[in-house]
Amino acid sequence: MFVDEVTITARGGDGGDGCCSFRREKYVPKGGPDGADGGPGGSVILVADPGLSTLLPFRYRKLHRAERGRHGQGSDKTGRSGHDLEVSVPIGTVVMDEDALLLLADLNEAGQRFVAAAGGDGGRGNARFATSVNRAPTRHEKGWPGTERKLRLELKLLADVGLVGFPNAGKSTLISRISGARPKIADYPFTTLEPHLGVVARDEYRSFVVADIPGLIEGAHRGAGLGLRFLKHVERCRLLLHLVDPTDPTVDPVTGIESLFAELQSYGAQLAGKPRILVLTKSDAVQDEAPVEAARAYADEHGLGFLSISSVAGEGLDRLIHEVGARLDELGERPEPGLDEDEDDD
Repeated sequence: MFVDEVTITARGGDGGDGCCSFRREKYVPKGGPDGADGGPGGSVILVADPGLSTLLPFRYRKLHRAERGRHGQGSDKTGRSGHDLEVSVPIGTVVMDEDALLLLADLNEAGQRFVAAAGGDGGRGNARFATSVNRAPTRHEKGWPGTERKLRLELKLLADVGLVGFPNAGKSTLISRISGARPKIADYPFTTLEPHLGVVARDEYRSFVVADIPGLIEGAHRGAGLGLRFLKHVERCRLLLHLVDPTDPTVDPVTGIESLFAELQSYGAQLAGKPRILVLTKSDAVQDEAPVEAARAYADEHGLGFLSISSVAGEGLDRLIHEVGARLDELGERPEPGLDEDEDDD
């Protein structure tokens, strides 16, 4: 099961209490306060793990609590610090506050860490309060409570290329032919119910990652179909492949292209502004070339790349991989998303 949105509670460990103690030993005429400090509590730390691909484990475990610090003891024995709790999350996890209004962290690299809830400091023992005028203090402190936060985690897949299109446009068939991904393929709409990633080999040493999301329908930006939930998974893509089925008798290719682009614009300017290549699928089944030529003219008019392929017959796939690889080279490395970039957008 693919889960990409969860809400969790992270609670740092409480700090240990400081100790009130006085030295009492035989043959030691002058004792004094020797109560030590409590240990600090552990923190809850989110760690990006390349071995995970879903937030499913968080559906069954909502509370993540770090170990508390141990209390201080006499003889100047400081309490042991609580152990940190490291929680693995998939690469591409975005951490926000409970209301999803404030971006706290974007864990987009393996091993990247974020302190979700800090542990509390340990209290001071009475030895800390000894002065020249108060040589036998009894004052000591309780440990400070750890931080508790409710966090919203959202997973946004990391891919170079995103496949977008209406249902039955051929997205799943394409990704199954050019990569090792094996999504469900059938001749009815909404066969794909969750995103799929596939690694496409350009040559012996280079590759790129393709994301296939469920098909979009009109009104997807308002939540119609599955679009609103999964459009976020192509936000990080550097390039979009806009797949259109020219054999669909119910939708004119140019009308379909404009309708889908309107959905991307309504979802957000950042997504609509991404470079696109227009890909006409099922070329082996085309009987009327007029829709194909109309789509080609539209691509030329709007400065879009244009390709015609057949995933079933294998036509044009090598050219598509070459064109996509060359376009990615032109776009350069993926920009590092960060807090400053998101703040500027606001």
